[in-house]
Amino acid sequence: MKNGDRLSGLLIRFDGKNLTIKSEFAGNVVIPWEAITDVQTSNPMFIGLEDGQVVVGTMSSDNGTFTIQTKDAGAVSTARTSVKSIRNKDEEDTAQRQIERLRSPRLVDLWTGFVDLGFAQSTGNAITSTINTSANATRATNRDKINAYFTSIYSKNNTTGVAILTANLMRGGVRYSLDVSKKVYVSGSSDLEFDEFQKLDLRFAPAVSFGHHTIKNKNTVFDVFGGGSLNKEFFATGLRRSSGEALFGDELSHKLFGGVTVVHQKMIFFPNLTNQGQYRFNFDFSQATTLRKWLAWQITFSNRFLSNPLPGRKTNDLLITTGFRITFAP
Repeated sequence: MKNGDRLSGLLIRFDGKNLTIKSEFAGNVVIPWEAITDVQTSNPMFIGLEDGQVVVGTMSSDNGTFTIQTKDAGAVSTARTSVKSIRNKDEEDTAQRQIERLRSPRLVDLWTGFVDLGFAQSTGNAITSTINTSANATRATNRDKINAYFTSIYSKNNTTGVAILTANLMRGGVRYSLDVSKKVYVSGSSDLEFDEFQKLDLRFAPAVSFGHHTIKNKNTVFDVFGGGSLNKEFFATGLRRSSGEALFGDELSHKLFGGVTVVHQKMIFFPNLTNQGQYRFNFDFSQATTLRKWLAWQITFSNRFLSNPLPGRKTNDLLITTGFRITFAP
């Protein structure tokens, strides 16, 4: 090392920043790469270079040049700055298993998502309680994506001594999309909705669409899409309605302040093809600011407009929630 010390042991890995060695008496020792002047191994190592090659052999270094003694190609020399990783056989086997998992993931792999929790209660002259929850789970690969989502609010008032329900609705669904090219994708989805105060027992709306990745980079994803859906509505009054719909919409996800805050917006317009002049309009917006690696603070707007509700019912339902967001597998 630069301070003149020497350390011997089992070289485990170099990750591009630190070198990890398992010494006989001190256990695992992590050393910053810039503090090291010379590395020599007696066992073959897997050395990853900046051009993507992986060279296998024993290694030594001198004045900024690494020499790797390979079994088949003899001695291979490379600059110190070209070395991006060093692994022993066990570490290399682990890395290859991870790479293979990412290339051919199982259905249970690669899931990320969050759960939103909110609660409000008052006692005294007014006795009320409100619970809102949301959940979102996504499994994304290089070619396709599965997304499942759910949101709900439940509220009651006990001020008069009799429990009165003041809000009870649930919305959710699942969506699958597949990229057919770098910019174009196809998607299938199914939305479910229950709203007691709209007397809606169930809305079941399967849909198919084609989309375009108009903007897609590490900070911003903006898609536009269009297609068709089937809207089946079951009301508490016994009314049943079925209609075909077109759909047009956009979806935006944008990272702010280096990813500390994430904004997401989705808008879909459903003109009714069976009963022309009728339509539905969905708009969702959320903003989440990271407090810890696994914890964020969120605010969400979820709006549903129906041009033909039951008589006496309003056309618009807006849900606004805020609270903690617990993330998993970020």
